[in-house]
Amino acid sequence: MKIAVVGATGLVGTKMIQILEQRNFPVTELIPVASEKSVGKEILYKGNHYSVVSMQTAIDMKPTIALFSAGGNTSLEWAPKFAAAGITVIDNSSAWRMDATKKLIVPEINAHVLTSSDKIIANPNCSTIQMVMVLHPLHQKYKIKRIVVSTYQSVSGTGVKAVNQLMNERNGIKGEMAYAYPIDLNAIPQIDVFTDNGYTKEEMKMVNETRKIMGDDSIQVTATTVRIPVLGGHSESVNVEFENDYDLNEVITLLENTPGVVVTDDIKNLKYPMPMDAQDKDEVFVGRLRRDESQNNSLNMFIVSDNLRKGAATNAVQIAEYVIAAKLFI
Repeated sequence: MKIAVVGATGLVGTKMIQILEQRNFPVTELIPVASEKSVGKEILYKGNHYSVVSMQTAIDMKPTIALFSAGGNTSLEWAPKFAAAGITVIDNSSAWRMDATKKLIVPEINAHVLTSSDKIIANPNCSTIQMVMVLHPLHQKYKIKRIVVSTYQSVSGTGVKAVNQLMNERNGIKGEMAYAYPIDLNAIPQIDVFTDNGYTKEEMKMVNETRKIMGDDSIQVTATTVRIPVLGGHSESVNVEFENDYDLNEVITLLENTPGVVVTDDIKNLKYPMPMDAQDKDEVFVGRLRRDESQNNSLNMFIVSDNLRKGAATNAVQIAEYVIAAKLFI
């Protein structure tokens, strides 16, 4: 079972390799792949050293699965070449998510739609994954009409350059800027570039990906995404309106019984989800569950998850696990 990790030296690629080891994925040979400038570097995996190779070399080595986290342009160019060689690609970029011919997968929700003909599988946006993990079981029970979400997203979602900017600012060091403004002691209401409708690409990802994953284009979604000076873990304030009324205790019980979701909701003891508690964990945490008293059939909640793990690397590895278990690679 040869597994390629494309973008192996980046934040998410590094996390993918770590999670493959932690979850004891059946890797017989790791094939770390990166840009030409990184070729020859060594990656340590389960006590063995593996040399970083180029894209074409990786294809020639015929891995079973390739986990991609190297950016949209790279995925658009190289994912079809890997797929043409019979390799199953699981892509973490935005390149294929809204392609009608590609599946957009959160394993706990819709892995069952995958078939052996799916050679390029899209991994959703981090902020979308954690939201739909919580909302999907509620949609099945009460049917969602509308979602209003505001996010508070960590700098690690941008990458190493942004993490360095935050830490440089904390330490009074002038350095390369990932953002147009300082991020420490600040909140920037822009993630990705603006589109013609005044929303950012990140906001529109949440709109379109939520509908695709949930399989329901009737769900109305509006989003505001904000970057905050947190190193790891995205947070979301979510207001959801259902077609049918709900019982709050029933909602809590339903979420407590949802695999991959942890309810942290004890306001008497000041227990609620925070990004610092989600770091290095694969679960999605939800709390501050309360009825919206301004509107019928509506619920408020706060959702937190590690954006590099369930929001990216873990979800991709879980897809790979499903592909192996269902023998879709044959």
